[in-house]
Amino acid sequence: MKILFIASEAVPLAKVGGLGDVIGSLPRALSKLGHDVRLMLPHYSFIDTTHYSVELIIENFNIPVMKSSEMISLRVADVTDEIKCYLVDSALFAESTEVYSEDELMQFFLFCKAVLAILPGLDWQPEIIHCHDWHTALIPLWLKRKGYEYTSFFTIHNLAFQGSFTSRFLADSGLREDWQSRPSDAPEPPLNFLSQGILWADEVTTVSNTYAADILTPEYGEGLDLLLQYRRKNLSGILNGLDYEEYNPAADNLITAKYDSVTLNNKTTNKISLQQQVNLPQNAEMPVIGMVSRLHDQKGIDILIKSLDSLFEKTQAQMVILGKGSEQYHKLLKQAAEKYPRQLAVVIGFDNALAHLIYAGCDLFLMPSRFEPCGLGQLIAMHYGTVPVVRCTGGLVDTVQNLTQDLEQGSGFTFQEYNPRALVAAIQRAVDSYRNRESWQKVKRRIMSLDFSWEKSARAYDSLYNKALERH
Repeated sequence: MKILFIASEAVPLAKVGGLGDVIGSLPRALSKLGHDVRLMLPHYSFIDTTHYSVELIIENFNIPVMKSSEMISLRVADVTDEIKCYLVDSALFAESTEVYSEDELMQFFLFCKAVLAILPGLDWQPEIIHCHDWHTALIPLWLKRKGYEYTSFFTIHNLAFQGSFTSRFLADSGLREDWQSRPSDAPEPPLNFLSQGILWADEVTTVSNTYAADILTPEYGEGLDLLLQYRRKNLSGILNGLDYEEYNPAADNLITAKYDSVTLNNKTTNKISLQQQVNLPQNAEMPVIGMVSRLHDQKGIDILIKSLDSLFEKTQAQMVILGKGSEQYHKLLKQAAEKYPRQLAVVIGFDNALAHLIYAGCDLFLMPSRFEPCGLGQLIAMHYGTVPVVRCTGGLVDTVQNLTQDLEQGSGFTFQEYNPRALVAAIQRAVDSYRNRESWQKVKRRIMSLDFSWEKSARAYDSLYNKALERH
């Protein structure tokens, strides 16, 4: 099967968040199943292609955009032995110093236009075109409008990001006619790119079963629940996987001491190293809670900040937080760290080596998300023998089973209510359980053996691809 993945980011060329990890990993897993998978990305100025064989295959191709035109070219890079990546050149992308910028609406409008112009001329023709998130959501619309025979997939990685625009953009972009072309029984789509991927793709997927159900409701539907209900027969959830080559404590060069389920005692060395690095008192017996996250309401930072006084009073635990996001949360967390210098360390920004050390050195990993399409942190944490504490939402429900009182079954600690009291209660229960060292060791070994590999996800996509091709 020939499959073209179209996205805004992909490891190793460009990465901002989890989307880049997925687009870097899933095609490789599908390739191992025998499929011919290729990628297509904008050619941002910061992409370093010096390590790859790159060929110019289409030069100076002119396409109409808004009331003007744009010159584009196409290159192909051999990212791995199995995966080729098409890079769409334009002056707009060449000016980009980041994947997402103030001009991103125009950038991805152009990208979608360029993809549609390029596709018919490719000497390699896909059977499946798999688009990801709002940045590519106009492609399924235009494939249908032009009558192309490709089978289209659209994956929602986070419904909160939609590519919204104004009525002025609707008129200037020429999208008004497209917006009026929806099926007569379909709800009127709001003015955002994402709605068109949902409306026109042959199949719509998202990144966990529970999130696929959640987004059909007004609470989690982000204004698109009626449109998603309209497509529910073609909506499914497939859980993201984890790249065990990148995240493997037995082979991780970014942590202080490598370990596996047999050599778990080495995990303590990482704890001491972490405490030392973030200037917390070094104590192997102290329960340490880690968090690697965007500092945003979605991730539960609002209820976490409100819970800190109670949490530190009741548990005497230490906590290490790494991330960046809202300035107000940067300020509040720094103030909390000054108030609790022996218990709380906050690092604003992103440091990949420190992130790995947090996964390896902590005893507990916290994800109190308001909503979570899939979540990667809890998967990494479990593979590193770090027990997750999560709220029951989205992919966290699908991956973390609440531990029984005797700790003999389950994989983490969960809570339902989105408030500080419920969060503190879950952490307090986790810290109390940590004191039972013999049972705690069994929990760590059990969660390290769980399989969240990309192979399982790839097989689920393979099945869905085949069903869609049969229907198409």
